[in-house]
Amino acid sequence: MTFTPAPAPTTRPDLQGSFGMAASTHWSATGSAQSVLERGGNAFDAACAAAFVLHVVEPHLNGPGGDLVGLFATADAPGRPQVLRGQGPAPAAATIAHYRDTECLDLVPGSGALAAAVPAAVDAWLVLLRDHGTWTVRDVLTYAVGYARDGHPVLPAVAATIGRVADLFTEHWPTSAARWMPHGRPPRPGETVTNPAYAAVLDRLGDAADAAPSRAAGVEAARAAWREIVGPAVEEFVATPHRHSDGRDHAGVLTAADLAGTGAGFEEPATVSFRGRTVVKPGAWTQGPVLLQSLRLLDGFEDDRLDVATELGAHTVLETLKLALADRDVWYGDTDVPLDHLLSTEYAAQRRDLIGDRASHELRPGSVPGRTTPPLPPLRTTGAASSGTGEPTVQVNGTTRGDTCHVDVVDRWGNMVSVTPSGGWLQSSPEIPALGFCLGTRLQMTWLDETSPSRLAPGVRPRTTLSPTLVLDGGRPVMACGTPGGDQQDQWQLPFLLRTLVGGYTPQQAIDAPTLHTTSMVDSFWPRTWTPGGAVVESRLGTEVIDALARRGHVLTEAGPWSLGRLSAVTRDPATGRLGAAANPRGAQGYAAGR
Repeated sequence: MTFTPAPAPTTRPDLQGSFGMAASTHWSATGSAQSVLERGGNAFDAACAAAFVLHVVEPHLNGPGGDLVGLFATADAPGRPQVLRGQGPAPAAATIAHYRDTECLDLVPGSGALAAAVPAAVDAWLVLLRDHGTWTVRDVLTYAVGYARDGHPVLPAVAATIGRVADLFTEHWPTSAARWMPHGRPPRPGETVTNPAYAAVLDRLGDAADAAPSRAAGVEAARAAWREIVGPAVEEFVATPHRHSDGRDHAGVLTAADLAGTGAGFEEPATVSFRGRTVVKPGAWTQGPVLLQSLRLLDGFEDDRLDVATELGAHTVLETLKLALADRDVWYGDTDVPLDHLLSTEYAAQRRDLIGDRASHELRPGSVPGRTTPPLPPLRTTGAASSGTGEPTVQVNGTTRGDTCHVDVVDRWGNMVSVTPSGGWLQSSPEIPALGFCLGTRLQMTWLDETSPSRLAPGVRPRTTLSPTLVLDGGRPVMACGTPGGDQQDQWQLPFLLRTLVGGYTPQQAIDAPTLHTTSMVDSFWPRTWTPGGAVVESRLGTEVIDALARRGHVLTEAGPWSLGRLSAVTRDPATGRLGAAANPRGAQGYAAGR
């Protein structure tokens, strides 16, 4: 056996059953999804119910004003997976000229309404429910309404996040202070918090749906009600200048017309074959093909080069990720990306030859025949790699960064769905009191540079880091997985897939195993820095491997023993119908359930 044996026992069991399975980044969302399955709903009903619960119980990681990317396969067409497109575009007035000339910015801010794309998460969930669910809007929203109106125990991470931005809220974002610090202090971990304003918004969606003549018409009525409720409130609120991450006050540019003109939908995914399976990702308007490029490149190595528990495997994987991420930073965007070439075996062979014995400290994008390679983005160097679970962090100047949620569901009929919701974090921008939530910050992933394929442009989606995964075997879905983590999402999924698809690990064993990622790429989040040669490793990787990586020239940050990744996964064996689920122990939030 060329892989390091999986540790036993695991922190949690690999769940197995035949009825239905759910896994997510919060136990309440998982429990809600499983409840839907138990009451006869399918995987899509369950995922939608869980998603609205995540808005309430993980507000530091996602919100109704944010976005999502999903992948799913239906029992009726298992070999035709689809992408759920829940990423809104830039508003009509979000032009490079406005940001550069009027607002005097050289980067889109990391917080504040100027960073907000058109909110699309809620519309995407409703579109998924309309076309593939069976439940009514009212029934799906019941769980979230209950948590929002009656309350839920606030997570320690939520309380800590509010504590870190308490001065910002008090001094500059009074509506956020009123919402999250009603007693003049951040909530204490476990304290009950409510969100009656968001509960009222959801009730209005349910009312609109209830008045429609059919379930599908009810979903469309709820979509229309969402735009009518949210659009005017957003436009009025963002017109007042407020503090952004650059330390100055700006007004936003999002309007009701932007929301009225934007709708979620479905599209075809990107795929590659790896070790006899088909790995499915969203297209190059996300960072998803980074994982596909990495797998294509690694497929040309022997198995001993793929084990990240070893010096050689960890080095090979880190160098592979640098090459794929460099292509992301030069070629990817909501535009005509030469993905056929970037995913070709010939291109992978060329790139494979660049992996030497030493850690690269350069950004090395590849070239595409017949195309002029776009210029590298601005390289703002930071001195050390950042570490952590992907939870929100606060910059030295008091600005904040947020993260993401994830949910996977598989049902007894064979429907499978994997979605990564994000954006609209409580620390993204000021709370809109009439709605009970704030806007997202996805536009910070665009460049104020006309030559960039991921430039800011009205009506164009920002290149997002959101990136769930499906795996097919024999044309049938066998696994759905994903993780929060921004730029690390595909980086943490890569070792997981190598361990499960090559190393023989169970999903829970692979989730528990120590992992790593590179920071030797341009960060997708403001202020867009990078660490040449940087790598972050869990200390459980072991002194021998860590010291060997340092000798190879990797600029290492040890992140603690249980600190990287918040993966979850569900599985299905098409031959037997056996279902499985696994969730991440890091952060003490994620859980799987099923029977």
